[in-house]
Amino acid sequence: MTEVKKEVTPEEEKLTIRDISIAAEAQTKQGDTFYLITQRWWQEWLEYVNQNQANTLNDGSTSEHCTGGSSALKRPSSIDNSDLIYEATSGDSSAGIDLHDTLVEGTDYILLPQEVWNQLYEWYRGGPILPRKVINSGLSQTELAVEVYPLRLQLHLMPKDERSTIRISKKETIRQLHKKACEIFSLIPELVCIWDYFNHQKHALMNDMDKTLDDANIQMDQDILVEVANGNSAGGVNSFHENGTADNGTVALVKPSQPNFSNAEGLSLSKGSTRNGTAELSQSQQLASSGTDKTYGNSGVSTRGSACGLTGLLNLGNTCFMNSAIQCLVHTPEFARYFREDYYQEINRQNPLGMVGELALAFGDLLRKLWAPGRTPVAPRPFKAKLARFAPQFSGYNQHDSQELLAFLLDGLHEDLNRVKHKPYIKSKDADGRPDEEVADEYWANHIARNDSIIVDVCQGQYKSTLVCPVCNKVSVTFDPFMYLSLPLQSATTRSMTVTIFTCDGSALPAACTVTVPKQGRCRDLIQALGNSCSLKQNEKLMLAEIRGHLIHRFLEDPLISLSSIKDDDHLAAYKIPKSIKNSKFLQLIHRREEREIGISQSIVGWKPYGTPLVSPICCDDVITRGDIQLIVHRMLSPMLRTENPGFNCVSRSKTAAAAANAPRLATSSEACVDSSLANDDPRHKDVPSSKLVNLEKLPLQLVDENNACIDLTVGEDKSVKLSSSSVSILVFADWSQKLLENYDTRYIENLPEVTKYGPATKKARTEPLSLYSCLEAFLREEPLVPEDMWYCPTCKERRQASKKLDLWRLPEVLVIHLKRFSYSRSMKHKLETFVNFPIHDFDLTKYVANKNNSRRQLYELYALTNHYGGMGSGHYTAHIKLLDENRWYNFDDSHISPINEEDVKSAAAYVLFYRRVKTDHHHSVSNGTVTSAGQQSISLRK
Repeated sequence: MTEVKKEVTPEEEKLTIRDISIAAEAQTKQGDTFYLITQRWWQEWLEYVNQNQANTLNDGSTSEHCTGGSSALKRPSSIDNSDLIYEATSGDSSAGIDLHDTLVEGTDYILLPQEVWNQLYEWYRGGPILPRKVINSGLSQTELAVEVYPLRLQLHLMPKDERSTIRISKKETIRQLHKKACEIFSLIPELVCIWDYFNHQKHALMNDMDKTLDDANIQMDQDILVEVANGNSAGGVNSFHENGTADNGTVALVKPSQPNFSNAEGLSLSKGSTRNGTAELSQSQQLASSGTDKTYGNSGVSTRGSACGLTGLLNLGNTCFMNSAIQCLVHTPEFARYFREDYYQEINRQNPLGMVGELALAFGDLLRKLWAPGRTPVAPRPFKAKLARFAPQFSGYNQHDSQELLAFLLDGLHEDLNRVKHKPYIKSKDADGRPDEEVADEYWANHIARNDSIIVDVCQGQYKSTLVCPVCNKVSVTFDPFMYLSLPLQSATTRSMTVTIFTCDGSALPAACTVTVPKQGRCRDLIQALGNSCSLKQNEKLMLAEIRGHLIHRFLEDPLISLSSIKDDDHLAAYKIPKSIKNSKFLQLIHRREEREIGISQSIVGWKPYGTPLVSPICCDDVITRGDIQLIVHRMLSPMLRTENPGFNCVSRSKTAAAAANAPRLATSSEACVDSSLANDDPRHKDVPSSKLVNLEKLPLQLVDENNACIDLTVGEDKSVKLSSSSVSILVFADWSQKLLENYDTRYIENLPEVTKYGPATKKARTEPLSLYSCLEAFLREEPLVPEDMWYCPTCKERRQASKKLDLWRLPEVLVIHLKRFSYSRSMKHKLETFVNFPIHDFDLTKYVANKNNSRRQLYELYALTNHYGGMGSGHYTAHIKLLDENRWYNFDDSHISPINEEDVKSAAAYVLFYRRVKTDHHHSVSNGTVTSAGQQSISLRK
């Protein structure tokens, strides 16, 4: 290990890294560098820097002896990231280093901001250094993500037939890829052009030099053709058609200095033009003319007496999320019928929002294989390749969210099959007091004029959105389409937490405070809520601590600690302390009382901790005497002093407080914990000395010194106290005799309440499962918009935090319901394990439909659902599906399919539910036309 220049204590290391991390996280932006560090080394370092906290606990946990402790942990050796890469490489260079393909963040490695890495590297050195860039990601390109795995591309040089593998960021441009290819093969740039060589076919000429590889849909492990011209071509770039063929049969020359710019809408050629159209048409014709359709006929899906519909999907590596979603769609009867008939005539190859029909063709081909006779599992590799091609977020072999995939598939299939080839521009109008029915039908007609496909015929509905301005009461009503409902698990979004507030200046009695915080929030959320509730002053702050066994188990100093780490039966205390106290330590007053053996002699066994520790800061600039500590403790205990105590040598509580308030070493003069002005202004206290124990009974206190020895503080009032230089805490034991307990009302420090106390009524409520109806009601409930989504009021001409109310207006034939089990933040992912009691039969939504002109009952029946088991990174997806003709449920677990009982369908793993309408006697059409998706924006119904 390399020696550090300056000796740094574990506590200093922890505080330094914490402060740097908080500052860096708040300023992260695109282009910043993060560094991978192995989880194994990071965990070792965490244990090392937190050892003082553990030692403090050991020091204070003894009952009869004040000595003890644990041996110090060794400082970690240099950083060793060798377990993250294929071949251990020493040195500081990261060139040529390749990560293992299956690493999981939080399990194998963590990501550190550059500033944190630089500090750790200065202390520890080591390597290999593994830097990665922050890029924009997501559909809106506004989410920040660290590109842990840059693209790995296979370069094929023609006509020499040489190959080379390179790593390059997906955010690099085609120009940069062109330059790298020329450098690798030592080529003249003016004579080189590069092709998207997907599936070893010339897919598209990569001549838009300023387009990023991400925008060009280049995927991991994709092939790139590097073609060298013979120099005799005169065709140039303009000689090429969009499909990559040249008029004169020669290779076009792409000059890096003269890029071709994309069109104004920024659409990729891969989505806006036909690729190899003739070949695909002939393939479609072959499919349409094959005997496949004759096998099934036009009577719909039939599984009785055959093995049709019971074909599994092979797991290609963490593809269970895809397999479960596909099986649910494949077993939707309307889709099974449609994709087994001649749907090719409805493919929209000109739709710039679609995938040139390729996604629909790939899905249709996969569906036919899954409904073919036999039960040999199918490997969905062609579909996975198309999926990665058009949805880069699902590329690779990491686990993904099946609901996000489902949203993409429904919208992508709709756009590929949209019967509207040229969408008219239609400007929507406000309601302006017109009847809801008239406005809803107008919105619906406008929507289907632009969108018309089988997907929306089956899956799309309409909801009413009402916004009310809180200032002028302007009401805005719109009617928007939805593809599925995302329902919150209402009972699990917030959490009530009870914390007892203690003062350090004796100004108030301890008081329990109950606040409501986000269940997946952090300690800073809890501290902020407590501060608001207890009227925290500007010069005060709260120090949160977990109490176990009547001792401080840990201080929750890190504001980013997840509240999920605090259990319902834990005990928390919050201590009010001054904000700015320099060169100080914290006095921890640990209460102990006599523990007697039950018997005739009633002999004392020993002193045992009880109650809740009290905390007060002490300034270390001057010498601290035993008398000073007596004064401080008197002040801390003064609120509990009984007013009438004939046997206690004390004039009054106010005099005790006055004497204690003048203790000179409690904090800095400007930020003293106690407001002594009141005591000093009282003429009764003018004669109270500031540094002597006058008329105050000496309390039975024992100080734990730096050698873990106990010092009696009842004698030697003026003797100085030698404090430990390595510990931030001063431990003082208060031994409560029976006589002393008569003078103080100590019930305020006893029986610290649990974080969440469940009474009989609450326990009963907890045992009742959350109903799917309750989730729907929570979703439809009126609530104010969040500040970042404030609405522009056309009357006020300002942005307002309007109230929003959603109502269901018309429902689709197939209703897809997503239970919002997952929540995401920049560095954390959470899963809610709440059991939701959802109906399998007779899911009645009649009363939730605002359109009262529709008189029929809105009944639905469950026929499929996806399940998610386990945690975020290592979870597993399955599907439960009912074969309707057999009236029997099956479990689809990748390639394994087995029958299950209907009562086994319900579980806490249920994630996405598929309901189909039950035909009633009063059945009539929901709409006068078909429904279609208006693009990605209208897929998700979010509040």
